[in-house]
Amino acid sequence: MGALNYIISNFCTVPSKKIKTMQTVEIKVKMDCDGCERKVRNAVATIKGVKSVEINRKQSRVTVNGCVDPNKVLNRVKRTGKKKAEFWPYVPQHVVAYPHASGVYDKRAPGGYVRNVQTFAASADTEEKFMSLFSEDNVNACPIM
Repeated sequence: MGALNYIISNFCTVPSKKIKTMQTVEIKVKMDCDGCERKVRNAVATIKGVKSVEINRKQSRVTVNGCVDPNKVLNRVKRTGKKKAEFWPYVPQHVVAYPHASGVYDKRAPGGYVRNVQTFAASADTEEKFMSLFSEDNVNACPIM
């Protein structure tokens, strides 16, 4: 029996199902009327694994909670006729270090939100180069000092 169990466990594997985790998907989609909102809500609510759908028409935001694939939700929203639907590109303004930097501030963003852009701090090498420009040890330093 030991050899048979070894063969079965190593050579006769059943492909396991992918287990989807509970997640929140946020989508930006323009909705003008109750009909648009109802159409999007019904389309998303029929996806297998969706637990709840919240729609905020003022912010043009659809929030879906459940065990779903984000791309599947986005494609389902686009199939309702909302071709400009995209994943929610905004984060709260207090989270970003420089909310008014170029590429971050967006006039179309809802109040208190800015575009989610990765901003990287200056590296130590760059800072060291600038500090050496104003160093007293550097012969070619800035003559203003």
